[in-house]
Amino acid sequence: MRALTVGTALKDAAARDKAFLHDGDGTITFAGFDEMADRVAEGLLGRGIRHGDRIGLLGLNTPQWLAAFFGAARIGAVIVPLNVRYRERELSYMLGQSGARTVISLDATPDFDFAAFFEGFRPKVPGVGDFVFFGEGFAGSCSFDELTATPAGPEAPAAAREAVSPDDPLMILYTSGTTGRPKGAVITHRGILASASAQAEHFAMDDTDVLLGHLPFNHVGGITCTVMAALVSGGSVALLPAFGPEAALRAVERHRVTFLGAVPTMFVLMLGREDFADHDVSSVRICTAGGSNVEPALGEAIRRGFPGASLYGLYGLSESSGACVLSRPDDDPETVSRTLGVVIGDFEGRVTGPDGAVLAPGETGELQIRGGCVAAGYWDMEEESAEAFLPGGWLATGDMAAMEPDGHLVLRGRKKEMYIQGGFNVYPVEIENLLATHPKVAMAAGIGVPDEVLGEVGRFYVVPRQGVEPPTADELTAFCWERLADYKVPRQLVIAAEVPLTPVGKIHKALLKDRYLSSLT
Repeated sequence: MRALTVGTALKDAAARDKAFLHDGDGTITFAGFDEMADRVAEGLLGRGIRHGDRIGLLGLNTPQWLAAFFGAARIGAVIVPLNVRYRERELSYMLGQSGARTVISLDATPDFDFAAFFEGFRPKVPGVGDFVFFGEGFAGSCSFDELTATPAGPEAPAAAREAVSPDDPLMILYTSGTTGRPKGAVITHRGILASASAQAEHFAMDDTDVLLGHLPFNHVGGITCTVMAALVSGGSVALLPAFGPEAALRAVERHRVTFLGAVPTMFVLMLGREDFADHDVSSVRICTAGGSNVEPALGEAIRRGFPGASLYGLYGLSESSGACVLSRPDDDPETVSRTLGVVIGDFEGRVTGPDGAVLAPGETGELQIRGGCVAAGYWDMEEESAEAFLPGGWLATGDMAAMEPDGHLVLRGRKKEMYIQGGFNVYPVEIENLLATHPKVAMAAGIGVPDEVLGEVGRFYVVPRQGVEPPTADELTAFCWERLADYKVPRQLVIAAEVPLTPVGKIHKALLKDRYLSSLT
């Protein structure tokens, strides 16, 4: 029996004579897209890429990005998805730590010239010997059109394709770490297909479904919960290069979208438009809200705005390759708002105490997940892998939860300090480490605080260095904008004479947060 990989799954889907991608006015069938992927595979082989080589992939949600992804996967190369919001700090670390040999990138966004950036950046990533651009690029680089110029013969990448196995790494997906070092979750072909298939089965998805492709493809919400779920169910994806509330609503109406997955912030922005009622959203049958609990008021607003849809909570993380917990189809509104849902497919879940013992229903401990969706560890990080990927195949999620007798999971909080701003995971220590490099900063401490639109935002307390003029909040904000992805830039900066410390001299984050919350009452 043939091993099922991302490449073979696409080959199987190519037998369907139907649309896979809706891109503006154009449509690409499964068969047409399969041919695109073959051309990329042959082009990469021609440029010396082989099984196991890492490829940095940076771009918007376009057919070309997906063709690069599937083409690389087809020959066993490992994709390192990169966010267009990343700048020098993130890109230098991720490309270096992963050992990427090639970068495939868009040439520019309206606010950043990636071709010029990478041209000057090459000395800082000496391991990257080849740059391919979806646009013009720089002198000596290769264009995507050149990469795919020669039509792939039916047997061209056959040998490379046959060498790929389900447990091979498919991508290294970086997630910020509590140590300040991003960790690259190694997602396998088996893992991403297991998560996508469990989701598709849970929702009874089929080839009539159209999923809105607005969640970034460098995130499991975009690549697993959208693209791969469509692939395994035979559905199609209405592509948006990036999320915008007006563009999303237009796409829903134009392509008769049936499946709308978003983070709560996106729903707030769509529902908040004055012209929301002017858009026909009657085709939507499923809305999923991932990234945080569905607050009751927002849940009710989603149900009113999309009256033909059922609302589900969705929980997943990079380390689980995508969704692993979803609301049940018969969950009432109160249950959807109060719980994360239940473990899906044949995956397993448990809640454990500090000693690793499984806790009784209703008791709060760390949520752990087991099953085919679990990633293969963190790339080249043995210690961190051992902490999260436990004996017996269990993944320690770092989230605190309680399991009810019927299997529903109630999120209690986060084991560590991460907060979710607008659907993006942010770890304060990464921003603290950066702020501490500013010549006027002696110490920085960050917490996540509630926000009506973004869910949570970063509030950072900064202690100035002695003997210098204290920095201003605007000065520090500009400092962060130049060096971090925009969703990591602190929304609140407080210049403080001191921050509370524990008896052993560590910053007392819990007390900082308690003081802030007390100030609101």
